[in-house]
Amino acid sequence: MKFDLLAKDSGSKARAGEITTAHGKIETPIFMPVGTIGTVKGVHQRELKEEINPDIILGNTYHLYLRPQMEVLKKAGGLHKFMNWDRNILTDSGGYQVYSLSANRKIKEEGVKFKSHIDGSLHFFTPENVMDVQRTIGADIIMAFDECTPYPCDYRYAKRSMHMTHRWLDRCMDRFKNTPPLYGYEQSLFPIVQGSTYKDLREQSAEYIAKAGAEGNAIGGLSVGEPAEEMYAMTEVVTAILPEDKPRYLMGVGTPINILENIALGVDMFDCVMPTRNARNGMLFTAHGTINIKNRKWYDDFSTIDEMGMTWVDTEYSKAYLKHLFSVNEMLGKQIATIHNLGFYLWLTREARKHIIAGDFREWKDKMVKQMDKRL
Repeated sequence: MKFDLLAKDSGSKARAGEITTAHGKIETPIFMPVGTIGTVKGVHQRELKEEINPDIILGNTYHLYLRPQMEVLKKAGGLHKFMNWDRNILTDSGGYQVYSLSANRKIKEEGVKFKSHIDGSLHFFTPENVMDVQRTIGADIIMAFDECTPYPCDYRYAKRSMHMTHRWLDRCMDRFKNTPPLYGYEQSLFPIVQGSTYKDLREQSAEYIAKAGAEGNAIGGLSVGEPAEEMYAMTEVVTAILPEDKPRYLMGVGTPINILENIALGVDMFDCVMPTRNARNGMLFTAHGTINIKNRKWYDDFSTIDEMGMTWVDTEYSKAYLKHLFSVNEMLGKQIATIHNLGFYLWLTREARKHIIAGDFREWKDKMVKQMDKRL
């Protein structure tokens, strides 16, 4: 993997860059649509490529490990071939899913024992076998196994967890170095900074991760319920320490406003289920604020979904029609809303990139944050 830093904004820490892997270029800042189980929910790969047009999408180790299972993915030649996607894929390590299964898992130094959410069967993740699973999935960028602490989190627990995440990282890196990629192209391993919302722990963790010398670095354990100001404060602490010549990935973030504010703090990569999940519940993100398409006010509003036309659905259908689809629980409504929201998120990060290169990102960002912070 290669990372080129192409431009910096003078009024903030925002950067524009380019990551190159075997599956092509990733222009940063970038939003990665979440394709948890080998599909961005409700969207054909053709629409994903031609309309939403992301350079990279995200898959999930925990879910793919359980279904379709590694034997199927290995026979298929990896996730790219299985889902017919010839661009970049990043897989998260399953640490967040294990965190969210708090009632059904036990964390020990060796790894994590957990019950499948599907059938209750018992499984065991270790830093080593998580590397093996991600080798089999074949993503271009894979994540180290970590523990994502909850919020709020006791200081002693956060500290103990952070040190275990660091020890797990060492084991991940050893296993990664001693196993070959399976499908004829290289993979890159990103470690994850932890430390909850404690500044001293975040500093310690960022320094440990920076010294690991990986090709890119991630910030985890945020967007788990803490106020946005705390998220920004921790991101600022960490980006000041992580190396400038490596991409920085803030995991699981967030709203359009969260994304712009974190770009301003020096983050390059984002993922979040929000655009797809909220779309299925009738929430549309736009440059002028959010729309709840289920509200009665759209009942006879025949204007297009979004006059900015970021994807074809925006000008093909009216708000009244989309509201109708939701009111009769027609799956097409969820698909239309999903394509719109993902198209908007990709437009937003690409527009941010343009303004970073042009040198006026800060002014544009401040204007956009005000505009988007409205209910329409």
